[in-house]
Amino acid sequence: MQGLHLTADLRGVRADSPLMLDPAALRDLCLDAVLGAGLGAVAELFHRFEPLQTTAGGQDQSGITGVVLLAESHLAVHTWPELGGVTLDVYVCNLGADNSERAEALMLRMISAFSPEQVQRQALQRGLRPGPDQEG
Repeated sequence: MQGLHLTADLRGVRADSPLMLDPAALRDLCLDAVLGAGLGAVAELFHRFEPLQTTAGGQDQSGITGVVLLAESHLAVHTWPELGGVTLDVYVCNLGADNSERAEALMLRMISAFSPEQVQRQALQRGLRPGPDQEG
């Protein structure tokens, strides 16, 4: 169960970016980033939500939720073009090998692709073995 769970909240992302609005573009980025990080994609699903609002120019502002299941765990992406926001979630198990560097590389690639103005990142070590003073 030991692994690394990374999250990032992105703000100031261009609402008209294809990564915010086009499930195929987001899917291509995710699969390319997973491959580039040396992780193994086993399945994926990307869903674009019904329009919540339309810009003055008539552009749909509905977001996308996408998930790539990894042999090592998962990558999840949620876009909010109407807010210029994106949330990213990368979790890797470290059973048999330490995939932490791969998780970091995947997260950096994803953040870079969105070119946000602001990034808030978190990291959590999961499934640590209890020490002598901890309960199991």
